[in-house]
Amino acid sequence: MDSAASPRTPGWLDWYENPSAPAFRLPPGTVDTHCHVFGPQAEFPFAPQRKYTPCDGGKEDLFALRDHLGVARNVIVQATCHGADNSAMVDAVRAAGGRARGVATVRPDIEESELLALDAAGVRGVRFNFVRRLVDTSPADDLLTVAKKVAPLGWHVVLYFESADLPELEGFFASLPVPLVVDHMGRPDVTRPADGPEFTRFLRFVADNDVWVKVSCPERLTVTGPAALHGELSGGRHAYTDVVPFSRRVVAEFPDRVLWGTDWPHPNLTDHMPDDGLLVDHIPHVAVTAEQRHKLLVANPMGLYWPGEDF
Repeated sequence: MDSAASPRTPGWLDWYENPSAPAFRLPPGTVDTHCHVFGPQAEFPFAPQRKYTPCDGGKEDLFALRDHLGVARNVIVQATCHGADNSAMVDAVRAAGGRARGVATVRPDIEESELLALDAAGVRGVRFNFVRRLVDTSPADDLLTVAKKVAPLGWHVVLYFESADLPELEGFFASLPVPLVVDHMGRPDVTRPADGPEFTRFLRFVADNDVWVKVSCPERLTVTGPAALHGELSGGRHAYTDVVPFSRRVVAEFPDRVLWGTDWPHPNLTDHMPDDGLLVDHIPHVAVTAEQRHKLLVANPMGLYWPGEDF
């Protein structure tokens, strides 16, 4: 890291540099639909107004992980540490040579010419973040303006929120004139039952609207673990058991509207940093049939991000 770069937020863990080789072989054409690039700061400085400072995690590192895991394509989601400057994300999408799409963060005053340039670069959506510890308040009027501007391009809106906030947000979400993609299953409280009223309400919201769900980030949702660490066979290949019932329910009820992603480089983790190879090995525990796995990993993301292209 450049000597003039800002230091990482205290307590945050760096991404794991030596992931194990997955025991589960991903099907050809697998898409990682949720990953990020951070900087590197020397080339793409972080936003002054950011809430956190991560370590560097640039496109070369992302592509190396892609190839190591056996992933075919990536969807690179704009990280909040870069604010509305999408330069690092767009640079990575372009460098992927057609093997990546992007999800941007834009302001309501963005010009049509800027949106068209992002579309030409491979961007296919915008992200709205409602997690208060990561962003300031998200004005509904501004976000609705953005959604109306991107709708003619066929883009979607990616939503990041906490499950406890869904009751006050779902009316606004339902009013958006674009498809919706929900990050990390809406961050359910996994200490509550997967068939309980809170998660059932989330699934009803999915059923009643044009919504896709990312079955991702068990390391972020888990309370009891065990964690997926350093290729460990003890527990590691059966990690995050408390999250599995939630993921299985989503996959079973919405097989044609689920997506998967690594969340690399795993921002804002302080307890443990997962082994990405073992995160791949988590997939068969939540998508239990070959048909479910092919939809989750290949058919669904290709239809959303590369419609009309062969798998």
